[in-house]
Amino acid sequence: MIRIASVPANICKVEEYLERIFNEYQLDQSIYPNVLISITEAVNNAILHGNKSDGNKFVSLRTVRMQKHICFRISDEGQGFDPEGIPDPTLPENIEKCGGRGVFLMQRLSDRVIFSDNGRTVEIGFKLHVEA
Repeated sequence: MIRIASVPANICKVEEYLERIFNEYQLDQSIYPNVLISITEAVNNAILHGNKSDGNKFVSLRTVRMQKHICFRISDEGQGFDPEGIPDPTLPENIEKCGGRGVFLMQRLSDRVIFSDNGRTVEIGFKLHVEA
């Protein structure tokens, strides 16, 4: 687990953390790009949107490894939000808008995305390539 202050510069700590997790659990590197993008997006959203870049608030990132998948749980200390209210970035009226693609990317690059705690927590799961 890591806990980082909600300062945008701290986003670089996510990559260091994920490299440690991949080494510790000896995970297949083929899923690393999808994990990196998804988790970075989630932490970035927690810092910028959840905690409003308030350095006195924190984002926590926990990892749970199971036999066939790995889950990352990202939580912030913000007010929360309604994940159902996020505009679809693939609609013509949203295509040229800057931003608004983080949750879309998480959903496309992972195997499971679940929001809880009024949108303050997101759990992102990835299937592992394990041999029988």
